[in-house]
Amino acid sequence: MRTDLQRSLQGGPIDPSQLTSFQRILLTTDGMVTEILEAYYWERMVVERLFQEDYPLEHDIDDLDCETGESVLDRRILLRGRVSHLARVYAESFIVRDRLPDEIRDGLLNSKKPIGHLILENRLETFREILGCVREDAGDIAHYFQIGPTAKLISRRYRILVNEKPIMLITEKFPEKEIT
Repeated sequence: MRTDLQRSLQGGPIDPSQLTSFQRILLTTDGMVTEILEAYYWERMVVERLFQEDYPLEHDIDDLDCETGESVLDRRILLRGRVSHLARVYAESFIVRDRLPDEIRDGLLNSKKPIGHLILENRLETFREILGCVREDAGDIAHYFQIGPTAKLISRRYRILVNEKPIMLITEKFPEKEIT
């Protein structure tokens, strides 16, 4: 197993032995979460864009190699089942638009496709580096999953690199208890 995948669960706040196999896959995959969710739930996932805004940073983001004043696209989405309409993932992304190929930038702004699908369609060679995993209260996003604010979420934070330069910093959050 890759060292970043091992590090994401070992010695962290989440005990991997207490997770289901599916949860361990979601937290450690370096593949596209959308496809994993579609295979597991046996339904197509659709993107619901909750927020998207381009603005200059008010502080540095070291994991993106971005300094104050650089422009990023702040994007928050849900992945929902097309038939069930159940929210499966809440994701927050900081994207350095200037580092993206035009086709992917245009797709993010003008389509409802998941980031992973845009990367795949445009054959962009990337590397995903998992930075960490946590267990936390659902808080303000609980209503998306139809759970209480103290219900637990598990999440992972990772970055996507192109030519060893980070282009996206993504946090994906999943309900700890499966929603059916």
